[in-house]
Amino acid sequence: MKPIQSLWPEGLLLSYYGDDFTGSTDVMEAFTAAGVPTVLFLEMPRDGDLERFKDVRCIGLAGQSRGKSPQWMRQELPVLFQRLKELGAPLLQYKVCSTFDSSPSVGSIGQAIDLALQNFQSTWSPMVVGAPRLKRFQIFGHLFAADNGVVHRIDRHPTMSRHPVTPMLEADLRAHLAKQTHRRIALIDLAQIAEGQGQAKLDSSQGQDQPVIMIDIADDRSQVEAGRLIWENRGEGLFTASSSGLQYALTAFWRSQGQIPETATLPVATAVECIAVVSGSCSPMSGEQIQWARNHGFVTSRLDISSCLDLTRQQSEVTRLVNIAVTAIKHGVSPLVFSAEGPDDPAVQRFGELATSAKLSRSDASELVGGALAEVMRQVLDQTRISRIVVAGGDSSGRVAAHLGISALTVSAGLVPGVPLCRAWSDDPLRDGLEVVLKGGQLGGANFYGLVRG
Repeated sequence: MKPIQSLWPEGLLLSYYGDDFTGSTDVMEAFTAAGVPTVLFLEMPRDGDLERFKDVRCIGLAGQSRGKSPQWMRQELPVLFQRLKELGAPLLQYKVCSTFDSSPSVGSIGQAIDLALQNFQSTWSPMVVGAPRLKRFQIFGHLFAADNGVVHRIDRHPTMSRHPVTPMLEADLRAHLAKQTHRRIALIDLAQIAEGQGQAKLDSSQGQDQPVIMIDIADDRSQVEAGRLIWENRGEGLFTASSSGLQYALTAFWRSQGQIPETATLPVATAVECIAVVSGSCSPMSGEQIQWARNHGFVTSRLDISSCLDLTRQQSEVTRLVNIAVTAIKHGVSPLVFSAEGPDDPAVQRFGELATSAKLSRSDASELVGGALAEVMRQVLDQTRISRIVVAGGDSSGRVAAHLGISALTVSAGLVPGVPLCRAWSDDPLRDGLEVVLKGGQLGGANFYGLVRG
């Protein structure tokens, strides 16, 4: 197969569906910093929405499939994939987390691939997971990720190996994905890239059965080559299930061709007096960030899970937390409301038991917790003039953003890799222009909330 020209086409370059909200903003940050204007919609955009952002080169749709069943995916994803494909971009991405946490029953990446490829005639489906800027590396098909500066194989990662829903127990992504799809899976590995054999391996691996072809990324050279292989072999259009490593790979290649600025930059966020934070994450880093905030002047308040799961008591619990947060803001202090402080928190350990006692499934109980955090944030915004908020946790981010009536997000400034400061777009003038940070549980350092406040 002869590569096609690498020049940018007119119009959109890529459209994507994000399997959670925090990962969706990660994609937006990577492209925007590189000079590829991107907008993220929270619902499928209407014609008027598209006209407002007619100059963007990438359109995303934030979703929540990472925590959903294959049945939910079969019901919801096909129409969304089709409508995104109709936007006309040469690449359609199902954005997955760079830790690849998924399973056959929850957040099945394989199911998403099988559903999307029904609408494509391509002879391959590329997959990029490694993203060195985020300290994610794929080496001979195995995934590695950093925690507190130390790189671990993903099945030995202190957080992802013990994820409460989708623990990563297999580092070989080919073996992990094979449990979710019967599709053929191939790999272009680091040795083949180093030897200049990437194109030959791609040519020999393609077929009418539309195999998934993973591409190792561990450094700048492999990142550029991955971007080249995908962009120059996109044909009439490709579907790819990839992390934001795809964006970093594409922009690395485009940069090598002189098509975008040599240096990726974003404006620096200005300081504000205080911010409002809600956290539904149970990751170790989220726990450290809550502890740092408590030790540096934030007012931290725990959401009582048992009250949240009892509808007769939930509103009074929300009111209690709102009153604490509003009082803090009136005194120029940043409030932080959280449901758990790390994976060893008793609230995490007893969550299943509390859900059973409330006669709820774990999923329904999680929905109630997320809904309570969203309502806390809504009321805090309604009762104060707070202009910058943070939501920690992928599921929590989706619920809060939707509850606030936000229709779209664009990147305003950089904070830490993978977590930008965003501008909210809304038909509600009270929400339009709100500064929003949607943070994955593991991202950022212990002092992250201090950086957001400035």
